[in-house]
Amino acid sequence: MNFPLNLVFKVFTFAPTIRVTDANGAEVFFVKQKLFKLRDSINVFADSSQSRQVATINADRMIDWSAKFGIAGENGQLVGGVGRKGMRSLWSAHYEVFNATGAHTGTIREENPGAKIMDGIFSEIPFLGMLNGYFFHPRYLLSDLNGQPVMRLKKMSAFLGGTFQLEQVTPGTPEEDERNILSFLMLVLLERRRG
Repeated sequence: MNFPLNLVFKVFTFAPTIRVTDANGAEVFFVKQKLFKLRDSINVFADSSQSRQVATINADRMIDWSAKFGIAGENGQLVGGVGRKGMRSLWSAHYEVFNATGAHTGTIREENPGAKIMDGIFSEIPFLGMLNGYFFHPRYLLSDLNGQPVMRLKKMSAFLGGTFQLEQVTPGTPEEDERNILSFLMLVLLERRRG
């Protein structure tokens, strides 16, 4: 994959979708969240034609206060997971990333929690809220167990919000990179819902 990856939300759609492209503009993933499910369920496709599903992300419970989201690959086998830490995520987003065996491999933390709060407040102001994508830019950093940065996700300036960029700080194996990217996709869907 050619980093950085660009994550773009379709603004006016019924079900949340994300189109992921690499630095050359080639489509890497197309993400579609299922609606009207008691548990969060996300389908990840190879492209926007949705002809080949490459992964699914499913919550382990209905209420996602401290839910863990299992990431299954194309063959249905568990490849990893991501879980939100309930109390730690009140002020600043805090997620843990797991491998296929359930072992903790990294932590995603919000680098600038004040920006997300201001972004959420500003977006609620009539008319001006449409421009909030130009002012406040939350950032999230994935670190390994030694505290070394692995990937960084940041919100980019965009009309009506909805554009993020994912940078690779430290290269990993293709399996690790895919698991980390899918973990960030789940984080974006959850954090976008929080404001």
